[in-house]
Amino acid sequence: MEVVIGQTLWLIPPQFALWISARVRHSIRMPGAVAMRTLYIRPGLARERPTAVLQVTPLLRELIIEAVRLGNVRTRDGEHAAFCKVLISQIAKASPIPTMLAMPRDVRARRLAELVLARPGVAQKMQAQCREIGVSVRTMERLFHRDVGTNFDTWRRQVRLMKAVEMLVAGGRIKEVAFAVGYRQASTFVAVFRRSLGLTPKAWISTLHSERSGEEIPPRPPRTRAVSPARASEGRRRQQPQPLLNARTVGESRRS
Repeated sequence: MEVVIGQTLWLIPPQFALWISARVRHSIRMPGAVAMRTLYIRPGLARERPTAVLQVTPLLRELIIEAVRLGNVRTRDGEHAAFCKVLISQIAKASPIPTMLAMPRDVRARRLAELVLARPGVAQKMQAQCREIGVSVRTMERLFHRDVGTNFDTWRRQVRLMKAVEMLVAGGRIKEVAFAVGYRQASTFVAVFRRSLGLTPKAWISTLHSERSGEEIPPRPPRTRAVSPARASEGRRRQQPQPLLNARTVGESRRS
């Protein structure tokens, strides 16, 4: 699943979550069938944090499932309040993963960016790609510098890293992942990965698994979960206390 906020693209792998602060406009794209659970948390209840893709531990997963079962978590219910406190603490502890990518605004640069996202492993030179779009390499570099703050090669490396993280999380082998994202030698991929994240792919995955201890629990049907705070009620009239959070499940669907 992909989420776009402004000029930033977020890629959410299966069994991970996305935190979005209240009143942040965003769009969701689901290239395939996706089941998603969403929590809407009352503003001010959870600690503010930047938008991020988060690891979902087995405990957090079960808490999300229970929140969806409850539907609305009410302030006046002692058990609900205690449950919500544990849920919020687990969200706060969730570690982020690097699957964020700035996207260019210019139509020509955006077209090149979409080509790379669709085929990150294609070893086509920038000159040939620019020729297809009908713009010079110099102009394209200027557009990327202006819109995303870096040159095209650096941006493409980030795309490949983001796609590699997605494949590694899904269980892909390091050598296969390296080839899939455009590296002819796995050693080159490992070096780039370590330079970017501070760990080799193998060490990074090991750390991820240790933080998600207990992952042997069979995965539930929903592949992706988004966690976002709810909008504060603007009306003054309230028939009943506003719930601490409410939750829902979105069944398999396709959005684009």
